[in-house]
Amino acid sequence: MTIVIVGGGHAAGQAAASLRQENYEGEILIIGDEPHIPYQRPPLSKQYLSGEYGLDRVHLRPARFYESKNIDVKNGVRVESIDPDRRRVACNDGTEISYDKLLLATGARPRRLATTGGDLPGVHYLRTIADVDAIKADFQPGRRIAVVGGGYIGLEVAAIAIKAGLAVTVLEMEDRILKRVTTPTMSAFYDDLHAGQGVAVRTGMRAESFAGSDRLTGVVCSGGDVVPAELAVVGIGIQPNVELAQAAGLDCADGIVVDEFTRTNDPNIFAAGDCTNHPNPLLGRRLRLESVPNAMEQSRVAAANLADNPKAYANVPWFWSDQYDLKLQMVGFSTEAERQVIRGDPATRQFAIFYFDGDTLSAADAVNSAREFMVARQLVGKRVDPDKLADPDVDLKAVLQAATT
Repeated sequence: MTIVIVGGGHAAGQAAASLRQENYEGEILIIGDEPHIPYQRPPLSKQYLSGEYGLDRVHLRPARFYESKNIDVKNGVRVESIDPDRRRVACNDGTEISYDKLLLATGARPRRLATTGGDLPGVHYLRTIADVDAIKADFQPGRRIAVVGGGYIGLEVAAIAIKAGLAVTVLEMEDRILKRVTTPTMSAFYDDLHAGQGVAVRTGMRAESFAGSDRLTGVVCSGGDVVPAELAVVGIGIQPNVELAQAAGLDCADGIVVDEFTRTNDPNIFAAGDCTNHPNPLLGRRLRLESVPNAMEQSRVAAANLADNPKAYANVPWFWSDQYDLKLQMVGFSTEAERQVIRGDPATRQFAIFYFDGDTLSAADAVNSAREFMVARQLVGKRVDPDKLADPDVDLKAVLQAATT
């Protein structure tokens, strides 16, 4: 039996490793269109961009791992089509590869600004190793950089850029940074954090075009404002890579539609990671998540099912972001909460915010507070006394023990 995995990120690499952990002894082939073995994306906007990590620390596992586990990796090859009836994939190198089961871990790509000047030298997007290598080549102290988009990727780039000696301006079209993913309290905290480091955060600024002839000279915003810049990094979200699945007749709706077992509407084709739209029984709805924890755990579930060890995927979503010396860890969706309480003091840069629907904990944001985050992951969906969570003198173990479903 042959299992083919299409993709080269977290989901692809983890699925292959998990298949061996599930005692699957058949052939495994990973096909990725980049010239790299499966690698991690989070360090790209952090340690790899800063130069702290080399390429070897970005790889999910070393090349010898795949050799030792008898996992074939085909790099720099793009799957161009899937023939579900014949169970074959056709690649751009002219080869056709047969499969018994197929896992699509095609990930996502940056959402691009449809505007003039986007192809000027100095305008960058960040998703791949090649993207970051190009940005690093432009990272020169004293240069002005405009970060288009005040989401987590944009703010992580801003933090690295300011440390590298660049003059940084963040341009966010909404009235606050992080508006799509967090609450006004957290937005204000991170606005103050970046401003304190010398970053110019400008909200209500929609990038309309890029100015320059031979190279970027500035970002033209709505209202006519021009923000001078020799370098721009655009981080305005991602789009799931579903074209391959769509052309093969698989159901797609804001991602490749899968069931709780990661199966598509073709029983021989599965999908995992950023490209999927999957059901979450804990939240009672379908989701498409841009999340490493989701990619890792969903690919483990996919591997179990590919190996005929049935397992359903049901996890509370969680995320993280590293900016300067702060680690933000998040669980659940804070923007949908009715009430919030704070444990700790944001002025100390060590605190947690707990979010409630009624007396049920629905989400939490923890800044440099790993213990609070770990407890919050266990409390989501349970009834908790908000006042006790907010009181730093109340032991978290006691809160956990008192929680009810």
